[in-house]
Amino acid sequence: MIGVVYVILLFLGLIGFAAHLVAQFRVARILRQRYPHQWDIVAATDRTSHRRLHTWARLQRVLRTDIPEMFDDRQLTLWHRCWRYAPWVAWSCWLGALALRAATH
Repeated sequence: MIGVVYVILLFLGLIGFAAHLVAQFRVARILRQRYPHQWDIVAATDRTSHRRLHTWARLQRVLRTDIPEMFDDRQLTLWHRCWRYAPWVAWSCWLGALALRAATH
């Protein structure tokens, strides 16, 4: 029984980290499609070789704020909250699995 709970916690943690990753791509897609002028600010079109890395870094700065929720876009808010809280769920599950593992050995 404890082994099943352990595996479920690990799996839920993996899902949480995957949701965090998918959420940032969904936020970027929504911004690109529905708010192209605001996306141009995030993805400043400098023609350097590291443009994608810079765009990713700027998107991370935007996601760490409440700016995506100010658009009053339900889907954007949902994915932003998923990006924000999924790691908390994932780490809680993985730490719970580690505690469970430590308690059984």
